[in-house]
Amino acid sequence: MATELMDAIALAYQPSQLLGIPVALVGACFLSIGAQLQHHGVAKVESQTQNASDGLNMKQLGLLLARPSWVVGTLLLGLAIVFQLVSLKLSPIILVQPLGVVGLVITSILNARLSGVKLNRPSIIAICLCVGGVGAFVVIAAVFAQDLPVTNRSLIIILLVLAVVLVLFVLAFLFLRHRFKAIFYIVGAGILYGFVATLAKVAIDRISHREWDWLLVLCIVALLAAAVLGAYFVQNAYSSGPPDLVIAGLTVIDPLVAVTIGIVVLDEAAGAPWWAMVGFALTGAVAIWGVFQLSRHHPQANGETPVSERLTGPLEESSLD
Repeated sequence: MATELMDAIALAYQPSQLLGIPVALVGACFLSIGAQLQHHGVAKVESQTQNASDGLNMKQLGLLLARPSWVVGTLLLGLAIVFQLVSLKLSPIILVQPLGVVGLVITSILNARLSGVKLNRPSIIAICLCVGGVGAFVVIAAVFAQDLPVTNRSLIIILLVLAVVLVLFVLAFLFLRHRFKAIFYIVGAGILYGFVATLAKVAIDRISHREWDWLLVLCIVALLAAAVLGAYFVQNAYSSGPPDLVIAGLTVIDPLVAVTIGIVVLDEAAGAPWWAMVGFALTGAVAIWGVFQLSRHHPQANGETPVSERLTGPLEESSLD
């Protein structure tokens, strides 16, 4: 069965379109290490200042710039973005974007070793649900979905939907942020980065084909706006949740949103049979359920582990502190 699936994927894509896969895997490694370092920096700042339950303030954001661990983590995340953009240039988003879930496994192992907090059984099951759900989702997508060019009409729809999403998230943050927990910031960042990945793919394709117009400018502006708000949400998620939970949300929700945009807006699954559409829904639901279960059962989630305990381990004693 596995051989038949691999043969189907090989027939669906040209060999050159598979080059982005190893590039995306390297980016996932940078993502996991960078997330661990950024989380450490945010936890360190939070332990030295007031609680960030209402969101990180400007003073705390400034203090992050003085934390070597956070700066190095940010640089590694920058490298992860570069590798992601290269992979998007080489391969369809359906193939490479979900590969970031590999970073969830790496981050979970790193966080357990560095923090000294072992994952419990429900957390391990939740991670397996995330990885398994995304893996099954991308296999179905790789076999039946098509990588189609984004028309002006489709791009306008994506931009309008993103505008509504941005407004809703900003309003929710302004008026309801005192009620937020890590899961809100994680889901929000995952949704926003799903749009970022899609718009990045569009921008790369249009720039490479020298399609300079006002839609490209709007695309880049919207991409930057979503990326900035998403990055702020990620930092707030670090202050109230473990790094592997944050990465779970990003590497699960992000590709599901990106591929869903491709299916619903870009009609990339027009030729898929009905059972494939059911498969998309079920595997996506399993992956998202895994994220929520991880947020519920992770030993470091929901404030079960104090900030001071998150700062123990080899990383606390390193020169990156």
